[in-house]
Amino acid sequence: MDLFERLAEQTEQQAEQTAPLAERMRPERIEDIEGQSHLLADGRLLRRAIDEDRVPSIILWGPPGSGKTTLAKVTAARSQARFQVLSAVLSGVPELRKAVEEARTHRRMHGRRTLLFVDEIHRFNKAQQDALLPHVEAGTVTLIGATTENPSFALNAALLSRARVFRLESLSRDALVSILQRALTDRERGLGANAVELDPDALGALADASDGDARRALDALDSAVQHAKQRNLSRITLPDLEGLISRRELQHDKSGEAHYNVTSAFIKSLRGSDPDAALYWMMRLLEAGEDPSFVLRRLIIFASEDIGNADPRALSLAVAADQAHARLGMPEALHALSQACTFLACAPKSNASYVAFSEAQADVQAHGSLPVPMKLRNAPTKAMREWGYGQNYRYPHNEGGVAKGETYLPETLTGKRYYRPSNNGEEAAITERLNKLRPPHKS
Repeated sequence: MDLFERLAEQTEQQAEQTAPLAERMRPERIEDIEGQSHLLADGRLLRRAIDEDRVPSIILWGPPGSGKTTLAKVTAARSQARFQVLSAVLSGVPELRKAVEEARTHRRMHGRRTLLFVDEIHRFNKAQQDALLPHVEAGTVTLIGATTENPSFALNAALLSRARVFRLESLSRDALVSILQRALTDRERGLGANAVELDPDALGALADASDGDARRALDALDSAVQHAKQRNLSRITLPDLEGLISRRELQHDKSGEAHYNVTSAFIKSLRGSDPDAALYWMMRLLEAGEDPSFVLRRLIIFASEDIGNADPRALSLAVAADQAHARLGMPEALHALSQACTFLACAPKSNASYVAFSEAQADVQAHGSLPVPMKLRNAPTKAMREWGYGQNYRYPHNEGGVAKGETYLPETLTGKRYYRPSNNGEEAAITERLNKLRPPHKS
């Protein structure tokens, strides 16, 4: 080994020693990957494909710190294929074409296929995805894409159809504790040489604060151990972590998967009349940084769409909560949001008004401009009255407030029923009243 080779080796060793703990502790064997047994347990489809070195083009979809990059590297280590990495953030079409050309050359000259790992593949725009597609289709590269975004939203349908999606889950508390313990005792790559121990409750607190993210957990552990060394502590207790554990940042993106999932859970909990779950999901949105105006807009919509006339107070209360937010701001408006949320969840439910306007809208679109019946037309002039405008109109106030049996729809639609109130809440009385007033139903 000459001088330059020794210097290069020393530089590489120094880089490894100064790398972040999460990078140093990255698993090198599939057996060491925590928390993804649904994909990697013996006999599972992806595990068999990795073991047999026949991994097809795949998309690894999961939250930050769940092990997507680790799984890609472990897959490459178990394979005879060449491994090439692209970052969708830093690479454009020229870099992609260069990577594909290198893959083609290696395939032609050495008979080796290429595993092309594209990190954050959702950042590729349509043109970049289209440029990659034919090479995946032809087998020039075997794609391993990693994304935190729902692939059905983030990737072109054509590219998605040529890759199998595997979803990685957020790491459980037990999985994170196992990862932290391994890093704490590993003397070669981890923190074992520091001879610092953590109380079980302190270890659990680090895991809880990491919100399923191994990288975040290991960074927090590294900070805690370094802090302990500065204070000459050989054991870290829960109080020692005060000020070191940052406020938990919830997984949420106003245009991403987490946003839509939590919003859906919020609405479904309201609809299911579960005030506890509705409050929880509402607070998940707000604590993650969602604009309260978005939550209030959903409450107002819900009040009419899912409660309607079963309790007409619902809409007034939801609007009042919105006005309270505009007047008070946060966090004081939380009282009004909580009141509206719990009231709407507990209120009787009916979507009759929503169904009614949907069906009426469909008839308007299907039948076009049906003529207004002559009896319902306004007749402000003598000539119009002579032409029959307003003729035979029954004035309800002359008949005790109700012109019983009268019809008001266009002749083609006479007898149609759009609004069919439920028997829930206030609509039960509306149902009884309409049954007495309406003419016979036309199916």
